[in-house]
Amino acid sequence: MTTSTANIRGQARAHLLPHFTREKTWRDTELPVIVRGSGAYVFDDQEHRYLDGLSGLFCVNMGHGRSDFVAAAATQMQQLAYWTNWSATHPSAVQAATLIADLAPDGLGTTFFVNSGSEAVESALKFTRQFHLSQGNGQRVKFLARDMAYHGTTMGALSVTGIDRFKAPFGPLLNGVRHFPNTRGEKLRPGETAAHLPSIQALLQIIEEEGPETIAAVIAEPVQNAGGALVPPEGYWQELRSICDRIGCLLIADEVITAFGRIGEWFGSTRYGANPDLVTFAKGVTSGYAPLGGVLIRDSLVAGLIESPLAGTFSHGSTWGGHPVSTAVAIANLTAIRDEGTLNNVRTLEATLQSGLNQIRDTHPCVKDWRGTGFFHVIEFTGNRHTGRELTALEAETITRDVLPTAMKRVNLLTRADDRGGTMLVLSPPLIADREIVTELLDCVEAVVSTVETYLAT
Repeated sequence: MTTSTANIRGQARAHLLPHFTREKTWRDTELPVIVRGSGAYVFDDQEHRYLDGLSGLFCVNMGHGRSDFVAAAATQMQQLAYWTNWSATHPSAVQAATLIADLAPDGLGTTFFVNSGSEAVESALKFTRQFHLSQGNGQRVKFLARDMAYHGTTMGALSVTGIDRFKAPFGPLLNGVRHFPNTRGEKLRPGETAAHLPSIQALLQIIEEEGPETIAAVIAEPVQNAGGALVPPEGYWQELRSICDRIGCLLIADEVITAFGRIGEWFGSTRYGANPDLVTFAKGVTSGYAPLGGVLIRDSLVAGLIESPLAGTFSHGSTWGGHPVSTAVAIANLTAIRDEGTLNNVRTLEATLQSGLNQIRDTHPCVKDWRGTGFFHVIEFTGNRHTGRELTALEAETITRDVLPTAMKRVNLLTRADDRGGTMLVLSPPLIADREIVTELLDCVEAVVSTVETYLAT
């Protein structure tokens, strides 16, 4: 270990408060220090190369080290480093919003820029409440979200998040939020439609209890992350749309993860026919090269709010929303995704990835199953799939906190061990990963799963 590296780790422990990181990890003398990236790989301070199996944090869609994105940022910074979207605008934000509108589902042509996914969700909730107020429906203040769903860290976004342990330290949170079951384990039986799903029936019961006239919006992810890449049953989103139309509330698709190619389409809403009123996004819009998020809003809703004598303006904003440099990077990134056939790459290699996951599952009884779509999957572990033995609490904790991190480090794989709703390994590689990289990822996963099986056997 070099002196400079030791200094970095020591200074981090002394002066940097980490995000969602346990003390044991933060105080580890081998705390990872990532210093550069190239394509689907990153390198630490000792020049060890790691396969980035999580795209940073579901965001580095176009891979690391893109000099053209850097050039776009530098050019914009030299020309105009900062301006706002308050009572004025600048070309970079306008061009980015126009490009996003061209890629978005029909009718969603207006973007409100912020800086992160949490801010995007917060902004969607605020727009929804003010829109209803502007239409004389001030009683519509309640939000319905799904169990185990993660929607962000700001107070409103945290309120609609369905993970109790994230919320407990910060209550009381926003009033008027109810959670209904997610689609984990739900399948349509012959002759059934999505209307028969238990989750949908539970949603309808909650609406009846709360009063349909009080509901502002239903919010959900096209593919729910927490709980393990939960792909919706056929017709699920169409049923959500139908329910929202019947009771007069809005439908929000949280696409902070799924937008911009993660599941093989520009938006997950398109893949599942969601037809939402608002779409939140962040992460992949710049491939992580600059902070940017936003809300795509149905044009008719924007017109309804700003033309209303009860409103006239969306009473919300931020210093950095639509920052010139971030939006310039977004333009470069989205143009590259479009022109380099990235979505087709995801759609083509999805089958390769899933075939490999099938082989891993069939070979290892400790794999309960895998779930996902596009370049967004999880493997869930169990005690023994053949006998039906579930993991004990101690086994689940040990696998998540010790076995998986150690095994991943051994094979130079960086991704997430997730314990929200199961014991899982998350797989979300950069969208530029070719067949060779997907094969390498599967080889790494095979080794990690084998280590879990060895642990369970001993």
